[in-house]
Amino acid sequence: MMSIWTRLKNVFRSDLVNHEIDEELASHVADAIDEGRDPREARRALGSPLQTRERSRDVRVITWLDGLRADFVFGWRQLNKNKSASLAAIVSLGLAMGASIAAFRLVDALLLRPLPISNPANLFMLEFPEADSDGKILNGHIFDYPQFQALRKAAGDQADLIAMASVSRSELTFRSDDELEKFWQQSVSGWMFSSFGLKPALGRLLTANDDVAASAHPVAVLSYDYWMRRFGGDPGVVGRRFRYGNDSYEIVGVCGEGFTGTEPGTVADVFLPVTTNVKAIDDPNYGWLRIWVRLRPAVAQERIRQQLRAAMSAFRRDKAKTMDGRETPETIKQFVEADLHFERASAGVSDLQKDYRLSLMVLGAVVLLVLLIACANVANLMTAQAAARRREMALRVSIGAGRARLVQLIMTEGVLIAAAASALGGVIAWQAAPFVVSRINPQTNPARLILTADYRVLAFGAVLALIVTLLFGLIPALRASAVRPMSALKGGEDPHSRRRLMNALVAAQVAFCFVVCFVTGLFVTTLNRLTHEPTGFSPERVLTLETLTRDGKSSTHWDELRQHLQSVAGVESVGISGWAPMSGITWTNSGLTVKGFRNGQLEPYFLAISPSWLATMGIPMIGGRDLRTGDKYPGIAVVNEAFARSYFGGRDPVGQSFETVTRDGKVMSTVITGYVRDALYRDLREPVRPTVYIPLMGNPGGTSQMTVAVRTKGPDPLAMGSTLRQEVAQARPDMRVTNVRTQMEHIERHTVRERLLAMLALFFAGVALTLAGIGLYGVLTYSVLERRREIGIRIALGAPSRTVAGRVSAEIATMLVMGSVAGLAAGLASQRYLETLLYQVKGTDPAMLAAPALTVLAIAVLASLPPVLYAVRIDPAVTLRGE
Repeated sequence: MMSIWTRLKNVFRSDLVNHEIDEELASHVADAIDEGRDPREARRALGSPLQTRERSRDVRVITWLDGLRADFVFGWRQLNKNKSASLAAIVSLGLAMGASIAAFRLVDALLLRPLPISNPANLFMLEFPEADSDGKILNGHIFDYPQFQALRKAAGDQADLIAMASVSRSELTFRSDDELEKFWQQSVSGWMFSSFGLKPALGRLLTANDDVAASAHPVAVLSYDYWMRRFGGDPGVVGRRFRYGNDSYEIVGVCGEGFTGTEPGTVADVFLPVTTNVKAIDDPNYGWLRIWVRLRPAVAQERIRQQLRAAMSAFRRDKAKTMDGRETPETIKQFVEADLHFERASAGVSDLQKDYRLSLMVLGAVVLLVLLIACANVANLMTAQAAARRREMALRVSIGAGRARLVQLIMTEGVLIAAAASALGGVIAWQAAPFVVSRINPQTNPARLILTADYRVLAFGAVLALIVTLLFGLIPALRASAVRPMSALKGGEDPHSRRRLMNALVAAQVAFCFVVCFVTGLFVTTLNRLTHEPTGFSPERVLTLETLTRDGKSSTHWDELRQHLQSVAGVESVGISGWAPMSGITWTNSGLTVKGFRNGQLEPYFLAISPSWLATMGIPMIGGRDLRTGDKYPGIAVVNEAFARSYFGGRDPVGQSFETVTRDGKVMSTVITGYVRDALYRDLREPVRPTVYIPLMGNPGGTSQMTVAVRTKGPDPLAMGSTLRQEVAQARPDMRVTNVRTQMEHIERHTVRERLLAMLALFFAGVALTLAGIGLYGVLTYSVLERRREIGIRIALGAPSRTVAGRVSAEIATMLVMGSVAGLAAGLASQRYLETLLYQVKGTDPAMLAAPALTVLAIAVLASLPPVLYAVRIDPAVTLRGE
């Protein structure tokens, strides 16, 4: 008995096996002749040589595997026989599969992949309901440090509570202040590393002792990624010092490879103890931390949640005592009784996840539609090829091939196409995913996702290839295997049944294409309206310098800096504010009243500014005067039009006053001396809210960190960044510039998501239209070739060209209308899932409906033109003679 391994080996050496069988048969005949038998009788005794060979071969090989191998060889020959059609199928399918794999890599890296720590499934983050400035209830997750300490004490030894700030960009220097470098830092509890089970690659990691209290000698740990990028893996980095802010830090170690922080999309370069933020750790009104929880073994999640909720309520109840006079009783009650729940954080938590979760889901849906279009295209191609081979299939059935054998024969061609497309798609995905990530954030603030090609991506690609093969290969295979031998061999097969299937696939393609174009129109229009949204100020040629002092300086020092920079060559004007407009930072005061009236729906924004800041930003005055040197809050303020509308019915507010309440309950009165045009404060999508501009002097927020706005005379403000940085240090040696950005950068970061969606949607719309056009062209060309005898007879009988063209395109026109109607319905149904991504645009707008319809129509006309021209130019004599 031949072993299974020998039979398996024989499958892949077919020619040698056939040669051995032939030699064995020849030897049997020779032995019979040697025994004196007649040669013809000896051969007749062995039976049919072909049947004998097949029986012998079945014993020597694994039959089903040998048949599969033969089908793959035959399928490869078929693909080579139709090179252009095969290449078109592979390229279109590869493009769609590459987009699908790239989309999965992004989704996996940002939303699905667990953090590289021990037992990530046991990691949670604390969240609580809170109302935003518009009254909408959201999941809050920002805590102050005193509250964190109270919760950690309540947890005891039942869970590890870890405080972590968001990863933020800043500047450090290893030498002098003239050699500042950008870096990303994250403040964490010292015991985070041990709790996460992380090991050092060099030196040691932070410990609880590093995070007990503010240290006179603060320490830091580098990420492995930063160590390799910045220092090339130099082991001498341990013990080196760098200056960040006003402090000098010692590097004590490098974290092990793989861990780059807890925020997917941002790679932390340096980890610092949270207690190094001295000004924040004792302030119960400064929220800046997320609280992460790791439960100890055998600790019930609900039990610890209730303990932490009780501790949070107690802490907030004490804190609420300082809020009297500034908040309503309902607001205070909601604040104190807020629930607390655990959010799973095994994949980390980041603002990028929140901002792009829906966007990536929409991207995935668009990619799926493109993939379905590509599958329909290839299915149409294989259906046409199978129809052309119907006589071959009839012959195979006639000599005994079963339906399963025919299905296998056709499906192997699909497997070869899918394998080649998968290889091409892998190459495309390898390049496409990093490109998309590079478009998520501006160059000065790039997103960084770890896009590894691990088993998850490979498994997704394999499953996708299997699904795609079934999608485009199964229907043509079933159709081809259902051939009727007698009808096919006589040429009586009904071609209309094949065209009906192909036309149905075309209708599906048109519907998918319509949806992609419809969604693209919504995203492109959203981007266009956001980028042209008036800001109320002039951001061109404005550079913002985020400046830090060692200790809080008086407004006089800041005014001296402003006047010094004003004298620098190339500077047009200078102003100073607490932060730059559109930077995302806000300061509200719910306790503001005008003659007892409080606007509970729109809390006013506050911003501390210097004289000439309004002029530097290009915010025009309507009435009154600008702030002057010596003005002090709460005595004087400037308000905008929205403030006048909300509190004075749109009347001129100059000379009027408003009251605010301090944290200790003291009422302060402020006179309005200026009235300016509305300007955006926080976000492009947010309507302009009442805004109060107050003097730097008396600013309750302090003056230790300010943003200097410089309007330059030249068109490129960044060209003066280095000069202005040096001028700041020269004017005030105790001041340091920590970040330099253009005002346009602050604005453009609010349209990053919209630019990404519009760019990718346009790309996929182009791919979808191309694929749909190819599909329409292929089906119409096949229809003309099938009906060329009928068309020739009609032309011979005198049918005009327009009649022939109409008959040729009528059937496909019906599919075009049906597909467009289905696509329109699907597009309108999808709009409600996209509302949060849109801005001032509705799917029911006539332009939004007309654009995809006209686009699909134009593609259909272009795709139909060559087949129609071929049909009207058919020569009846040549065609009928050929028939």
